Amino acid sequence: MKKYLILILTSLITAFSYSQNISRLTLLSGGKTNYIPVYDREGTIYISVKPFADALSIDNTFQPETERIILNFQNYKLYITSKDPFLVLQNKDGSGSKVIQLPTSTYSFGNQIYIPLKYCLETLEKASEMDLTFQAPSTLIVKNLNKVNTVTAETVSNSEYNISAISLNEKANGTLLRISSNKRIYSYNSFFRDGVVTFIFRNVNIDVSAIDQTKDEGIVKWIRAKNVRSDAEIQIGVTKNYTSNEVLNVSNSNDLMIALYNRIFDNHSITSKEKAKWKFNVIVIDAGHGGKDSGTIGVDGIEEKNINLAIALKLGRDIQQQMKDVKVVYTRKTDKFVELYRRGQIANEAGGNLFISIHCNATPHKPSSANGFEIYLLRPGRTKEAIDIAARENSVIKYEDNPSRYKKLTDENFILVSMAQSAYMRYSEQFAEILDKQFTKDISEKPHGVKQAGFYVLVGASMPSVLIETGYLSNRHDALYLNSQRGQSQIAEAILKAIKKFRAVYDENMEAE
Repeated sequence: MKKYLILILTSLITAFSYSQNISRLTLLSGGKTNYIPVYDREGTIYISVKPFADALSIDNTFQPETERIILNFQNYKLYITSKDPFLVLQNKDGSGSKVIQLPTSTYSFGNQIYIPLKYCLETLEKASEMDLTFQAPSTLIVKNLNKVNTVTAETVSNSEYNISAISLNEKANGTLLRISSNKRIYSYNSFFRDGVVTFIFRNVNIDVSAIDQTKDEGIVKWIRAKNVRSDAEIQIGVTKNYTSNEVLNVSNSNDLMIALYNRIFDNHSITSKEKAKWKFNVIVIDAGHGGKDSGTIGVDGIEEKNINLAIALKLGRDIQQQMKDVKVVYTRKTDKFVELYRRGQIANEAGGNLFISIHCNATPHKPSSANGFEIYLLRPGRTKEAIDIAARENSVIKYEDNPSRYKKLTDENFILVSMAQSAYMRYSEQFAEILDKQFTKDISEKPHGVKQAGFYVLVGASMPSVLIETGYLSNRHDALYLNSQRGQSQIAEAILKAIKKFRAVYDENMEAE
């Protein structure tokens, strides 16, 4: 039988900013009361790990050289590292371990590691085999943090309101908002007018007093809410640096996540030296698969890895000949296996301005009539075909030594990735559109347009990025074309033309920033 633990926030948190606001948490367990230091960062409550473990008599060891604390539970070991968004939960029976990715990093103050409570509750529950409930008295109103609501589904569902809270988290390229709801919201829309972004959520009501707030940092200035007949409306006042937004349902939850994207540069603070880093002078070409990973096998035994490499090398040669001021970086130049995460690292280490991942498509059965090219952006897949293609491309992690490093690309994780890469997304979209038009004009294959799907290889590249499925190796016509010198050269030439057009747009935009 599980034990039960109640966590109650007892001190008023008086600010909602980057400052270190230390309060305390009352921990009630077995009739005893303990107080746990609390850190409030932009509305997210962090608790100090060691006092928490000591209060529950959990054996723990701090390793100063790695700034890591290890919690030794009865059946698990939990590894928590300072300033790291990953937790590692290890089974003591040797059956394996699980890597948990948090949407924000842990923090360290005064030789204490702090973890974001609401994102770690599930892991702590599993490790301790206890039910953990984060509870605040109904009379407690926390300034600029709204009400601190119980995070258990049972308590939330008892609320008279569907939308009961909103939390904000500042990211480098915008602001991430989480809307707490006890009802799945399927219908919503948004519009922007006169410095205000308005979201309308259909067939739900909202706790207005818990939502309204004023904020002085980031791109959000204030938040107002109201109920309009059967709908809930949230208005957000934003600064002039606001550009766009995206709304996604949170996996395994009724909550919504809203990303408010920022401008790439703030002209009042960016220096010419910093802006120079964006000069278009490095292109990274990624030949998909390689080595022990053949990729898809087409008709007549054609291996995708060889087609990808041939096109990549031809493209690189053409760029070096016709764009002499641009450096070409390859993730591989030979038939070698390169892990997906390493490909993004190579691109980032080279300071790339554009990442192009080259692949070939296929159907499970061959030969097949499916044919043509597609260009993909890193976004949640919206069609079964896109999801299936991403699943096939991502399956190469089975060849890697540590496939557990990859976080499942749920919608919630996608929006976090989008926040990290929002500075590059509009350029990815621009290049994809230019490339699609160029392929349609120059290549005899059938165009399928620009699509979106979750490719691990695109997650790590911090620059404008696209993945190209150049054709279907399961189709005899496409396979013959892709395996020919003529076809490979035409594809490389079309990509080069698109790069030149994109560079002109890119440079013009940089000058305008």
